[in-house]
Amino acid sequence: MKDRQFHPESLMMSHGYNPAWSEGAIKCPIFQTSTFVFPTAEEGKAHFEVAYGLRNRRENEREGLIYSRINNPDLEILENRLALWDKADDCAVFESGMGAITTVLMEFLQPGDVLMYSTPLYGGTDHFIRHFLPKYGVETIEFHPDHTEEDIVAMLHATGHENRLAMVFVETPANPTNALYDLQMCRRVADRFTTPERRVWVAVDNTYMGPLWQHPLQWGADFSMYSATKYIGGHSDVIAGAVCGSREVMKRVKTLRTFLGNMAGPWTGWLLLRSLETLHVRMERQASNAAHVAEFLRNHPDVENVHYLGFLDPVKDKQQYEIFKRQYTSAGAMLSFEVQGGEEAAFRVLNKLKLVKLAVSLGSTESLAQHPDTMTHAGVAIEHKRALGVTPGMIRLSVGVEHYDDLIWDLTQALAMPEEAMVAGTAAAHVPMMSV
Repeated sequence: MKDRQFHPESLMMSHGYNPAWSEGAIKCPIFQTSTFVFPTAEEGKAHFEVAYGLRNRRENEREGLIYSRINNPDLEILENRLALWDKADDCAVFESGMGAITTVLMEFLQPGDVLMYSTPLYGGTDHFIRHFLPKYGVETIEFHPDHTEEDIVAMLHATGHENRLAMVFVETPANPTNALYDLQMCRRVADRFTTPERRVWVAVDNTYMGPLWQHPLQWGADFSMYSATKYIGGHSDVIAGAVCGSREVMKRVKTLRTFLGNMAGPWTGWLLLRSLETLHVRMERQASNAAHVAEFLRNHPDVENVHYLGFLDPVKDKQQYEIFKRQYTSAGAMLSFEVQGGEEAAFRVLNKLKLVKLAVSLGSTESLAQHPDTMTHAGVAIEHKRALGVTPGMIRLSVGVEHYDDLIWDLTQALAMPEEAMVAGTAAAHVPMMSV
């Protein structure tokens, strides 16, 4: 077994844990404790030196247990396993996805810096970047999916602050439009403005695809970030976030996490360990279901547009298609579609759903539908949403593990026009036209 390189889905059952440590328990127990005993004062000193970032761990030195705000066995094992998916040196788990994102941004940005970011973004991230960071002297510049590398560089030069670029932040696929961004291109932009004294970082929110269908670190990103509530948790019963990266950057992330106190607790760690064991089979079933559901929606007469990565056309969507084929291993299980009739029609469909649940979040075993314009992206300026294609008639759908025939039945009955509207439509068709 020592010579065998196991796949991540196999290692989710055992990596980082020895049953002998816990009376032979095959699963890691919940270490529901706030503090840990030091064998000696010297070892306590050594533990704090590493935990507070005063020095790096020595070769073969294990990170010592101190206090559950700093580390905990459930969290350490979870972080070791999560890092396998992205082939990262290290991982840090937080109490929420926003906790992970904001910690990275606060650690690697300072007053006077410039942050370039993709759009659209999840509403919470959008608010933090647009409204919080500028209060602390960080300048923000957005770029769109149709911007080329030279467009982005020109935008930065136009500000006169190109020497202050500190980070490129990307959410891909974008929430809720599924727009794609080329991570290699983002790395090239960052490298143009990197100097020997100052690295420009690339951070990627990989929630929509991860950690199975896209691996940002492979394409040059410094951070692969997740709302672990979503696919990683996968059961709508835990709130968590995660960041994966190199040993260098994760040391800084974990040090700030210690002082902010936003690390996940042992119960959260234990629940996520449970979920990782079925991550691969859940996500593959969800992706398979999404392909069937998307095909149904594309052929429905009352659906105007379906935003699904599996429908990218190599000619019409050449740039997006090329990114998809190179950067992703699946079309995923997230899609959005637009119904005729705007918000009123979208609400009618959402209110009629029976199997699919009307709720925000995504990536869970149950299918979830919501209205981005008035829910997850309610805080985004209307003109900005319209420019990015977030319309009043858009519905976002996270496809779960149910049987796809039942999901299609539910969408069929929800999309069916009300009888009174059908009667009114028929009557209107027989009203003679008046001359003007």
